[in-house]
Amino acid sequence: MKLKKQVTVCGGAIFCVAVFSLYLMLDRVQHDPARRQNGGGNFPRSQISVLQNRIEQLEQLLEENHQIISHIKDSVLELTDTGAVSPSGQLPFRSANGSWVLPFDGRPTFLSVKPQDCQFAQGRRGQTDLQMLDVYSLLKFDNVDGGVWKQGFEITYEPGEWDSEPLQVFVVPHSHNDPGWIKTFDKYYTDQTQHIFNNMLVKLTEDPRRKFIWSEISYFAKWWESADMHKQEAMRKLILGGQLEMVTGGWVMSDEANVHYFAMIDQLIEGHQWLEKNVGVTPRSGWAVDPFGHSATMPYLLKRANLTSMLIQRVHYSIKKHFASIRSLEFMWRQAWDQKSGTDIFCHMMPFYSYDVPHTCGPDPKICCQFDFKRLPGGRVNCPWKVPPRAVVEANVAERAHLLLDQYRKKSKLFRSKVVLVPLGDDFRYDKALEWDQQYLNYQRLFDYMNSHPEMHVQAQFGTLTEYFTAVYKANNVPQGARPPDYPVLSGDFFAYADREDHYWSGYYTSRPFYKSMDRVLESHLRGAEILFSLAVAHARHTGMEGRYPTSDYTLLTDARRTVALFQHHDAITGTAKENVVIDYGNRYLVLFNPVEQDRLCVVTVLVNSARVRVLTEDGQTLPVQLSAQWSSASQMSAEASFMVRLPALGLAVFHLYDSADTPMTLRSETLLRLSGRGQTAHAVDPLPLRSQTADPQPFYTSTQSLTLGFSGTTGLLEQSIRRKDDPQELKVQIQFVTYGTRSSKDKSGAYLFLPDGKAKPYSQKEPPVVRVVEGPLFSEVVAFYQHFQQTIRIHNVPGVDGLSLDVTTMVDIREQSNKELAMRLVTDIQNDDTFYTDLNGFQMQPRRRFLKLPLQANFYPIASQAYIQDSQHRLTLHSAQALGATSLESGQLEVILDRRLMQDDNRGLGQGLKDNKKTANRFRLLLESRSTGNKSEWKHGPTSFPSLLSHLTSAILNHEVIALPVLPKKRGIPPLHTFAPFTGALPCDFHVINLRSIQHQQDTHSPSPYTALILHRKGLDCGLETPNPGFNCTTTEGQLGLSSLFRNLDLQLLQPVSLSLMYSSPPMANDSSVSLEPMEISAFRLKLR
Repeated sequence: MKLKKQVTVCGGAIFCVAVFSLYLMLDRVQHDPARRQNGGGNFPRSQISVLQNRIEQLEQLLEENHQIISHIKDSVLELTDTGAVSPSGQLPFRSANGSWVLPFDGRPTFLSVKPQDCQFAQGRRGQTDLQMLDVYSLLKFDNVDGGVWKQGFEITYEPGEWDSEPLQVFVVPHSHNDPGWIKTFDKYYTDQTQHIFNNMLVKLTEDPRRKFIWSEISYFAKWWESADMHKQEAMRKLILGGQLEMVTGGWVMSDEANVHYFAMIDQLIEGHQWLEKNVGVTPRSGWAVDPFGHSATMPYLLKRANLTSMLIQRVHYSIKKHFASIRSLEFMWRQAWDQKSGTDIFCHMMPFYSYDVPHTCGPDPKICCQFDFKRLPGGRVNCPWKVPPRAVVEANVAERAHLLLDQYRKKSKLFRSKVVLVPLGDDFRYDKALEWDQQYLNYQRLFDYMNSHPEMHVQAQFGTLTEYFTAVYKANNVPQGARPPDYPVLSGDFFAYADREDHYWSGYYTSRPFYKSMDRVLESHLRGAEILFSLAVAHARHTGMEGRYPTSDYTLLTDARRTVALFQHHDAITGTAKENVVIDYGNRYLVLFNPVEQDRLCVVTVLVNSARVRVLTEDGQTLPVQLSAQWSSASQMSAEASFMVRLPALGLAVFHLYDSADTPMTLRSETLLRLSGRGQTAHAVDPLPLRSQTADPQPFYTSTQSLTLGFSGTTGLLEQSIRRKDDPQELKVQIQFVTYGTRSSKDKSGAYLFLPDGKAKPYSQKEPPVVRVVEGPLFSEVVAFYQHFQQTIRIHNVPGVDGLSLDVTTMVDIREQSNKELAMRLVTDIQNDDTFYTDLNGFQMQPRRRFLKLPLQANFYPIASQAYIQDSQHRLTLHSAQALGATSLESGQLEVILDRRLMQDDNRGLGQGLKDNKKTANRFRLLLESRSTGNKSEWKHGPTSFPSLLSHLTSAILNHEVIALPVLPKKRGIPPLHTFAPFTGALPCDFHVINLRSIQHQQDTHSPSPYTALILHRKGLDCGLETPNPGFNCTTTEGQLGLSSLFRNLDLQLLQPVSLSLMYSSPPMANDSSVSLEPMEISAFRLKLR
């Protein structure tokens, strides 16, 4: 499926579902479900005709009446313009120092965080045997030649080691199918994947000893939908009979660096729900052979989904070698913040270079390749080591079996049990019937020989992944998923990945940032649509209007889920654009949806086609409006309107935008253009004031009630400082732009690899930038225009979260560049030394250390939502609305790569460079926090770290922007639109609603069931940073949340804890029970709301 089609389908589906849900909820209060028309009466046709004429006359009179009322309303509004007031009863005014003071609604708010909710971040962690930061400190990363196992070492064994306990060998056939990489998803399916399934059905049925594993449910679902009932039943029999195992069971094999945990969970649910409905099977083991590095978030999510074991492959070759040398390739993977062992999951790390056949049977690829029988002479694929496979026959079976067993034994020496796993497959393997015969028949001859010769002390067979793990647990005499005796416990993650030499896969963290950004927008819109749809259906049921609500929209929602899920594939994380729409505000209603689970006080900006605009609340009060320029270039502008709103949590609020003459509540921004003086002119739109002056090198400042920023008079970039009004210290913060080139010879940077030609060079251009300074009561901003980017720094003059950080947008366009990567670097006074922090999937923070023994590119890490540096005084967090690569290369610095344009392939299979760049807006929030007085002396870097409450809230408003839906009035009169607040009270402000997801109907694919999945995450908090008032009532409750009375006007009829992917259910709780979550815990519940 082409990107444009995916974007259209997904965007359209999300929008339709959101709008239908919106209208039902806003409209429901206007209708009494008890009012039903009786179907009985019989009227003569003549009477009906008379009634129709009278109704038409009445309609005409009503229309005229509405026009008269509309004219009267216009007149009244114009007459009362000079007396209009805001909800606070005050007008904005300038203070003595020139900054704007903006009275807001005056509603008292409070912050109450219980001390018990702060103890988690301060608590002692359980010790782990392997902490990845310590492993990095220990290793030399020297890449010594290991012989036949180039990246390892020579493996030896004693012949009698298996005399008392024979070696168990599980050969696991598999085929890795990328849902879109070099070909599209549909093209891969048509050319190869459908044939794999069709051959699988025939070939597995021929011999019950044959096994296979499959992971990508997106492909399996596509095959299933086109198969007849007989094929479906035959495939179901293979799965339920244990010959075919579904591993992980997600819609795709998810990326683990760029993807957000909302999408990781959502695609896992989509795959598991499909399997439950169509096959009746629940995955037990995870299989991730191709993500480019592995996140600690994935084992947690799999554990919460009730999987017991997992496998990973792409790990730095030096780490693999080290783990192999201490026989720690199998371990219990524990979350760094886990104080006990509740998050442990058993993990198997594949030891060698790749997951293809030459690198899975043992340490010598030259020998292993001889047992990839697809490479038999005469085929299209051969062995690079020049020794081809030979078909197994009676004359050579003994020699072949002993040669292969030697590799199996050597591989088993790297593990702690006498059970060895041997994957047998590669990308898109088994698409020809011939390969099924070549692999299965030759291996079966080898197994039969080995198993019939007791002196070989081996039991070899085809197996599934779970059969291997079960054998390991049995050999260690422990239950499924339990820690075997003496097996190590590990915490941390496996970034950055290098497959050889200094080839670090840290480039793809940023590659194609346009799609990464749009993916995140889509996720937020999908989540919003899910929540609105679930609430709409519940309210329809509550009011007896199920028949009126088009629940067939569930099909659109399912399409949107699957499209977004497909984007999370490790080769194709992508998305669609959110367009700005200029709205004719002659007389229009604007419905604003707040996707955040807390009340929200914020500035909303909309484009308008007129500078005459007035904004009314639902009850008719006039709001202050800041009119500003919408710039089409550095010096060409039209208009936009900004106003401050308070929105209910996960709710909707209605505003009336009205074409009106100026009022005291209409406040125009003051715009100053700082020009180089070389013939540049500016063109204003009347009546927006515009001044220009010749730029000078003196610094200039802009401020709100909360922040003061200092800018360079020369560059227009933040250069001097950030000062918070409640902090006597100002912090030097300078923004620089730098560029990386790529190597001039041999291997070069590409889509995956980052291979720079040395340290970054300062970005420079011949002409000085045009700098625009805008000041107004609601926001002030500074925009610097450069050839390849423009940076906008905006600060909102709003109480609470929205006004406490810098809104930073960098519009990047490097399409004229060649082999360049553009980075934004923050330079500060913070003394973080060599330690910095990046997030994993928006779920948790991971401490990082800059290692001088590693090349520059090895010190870059993925960020999905934030990175920060800190010392005993301050923390500076760069929140990001898109996944990028980040680092700290010097103390006090924080750096992100914004875009990459590379003209060549990096020899990792893609076959092309990065030349399809788009103009991309990278959006950030920059948050400066001061450490509270009592914590300054006690603070130190540790193995765990958590964002503050303010930081969590800042991330939420950045990643879940207010969604504005313009609504035309109905033909006659005001539309029945009203504020909708779904909650009766405030959620604890350390709780996040990951999703409120309608669960599929078991019989009707196109309709939702009566049940809804509520997925909650309780955040871990660092309370050692000063927390100002967030602008809404914010409390914590030690993890307790009462659900029975949470949803306004809805009855809770079922409350049942379930596993994360909804496959396993615990006994229902009493409906009036409170649910309890530990810090960092993600939990899911099945609800029945009506």
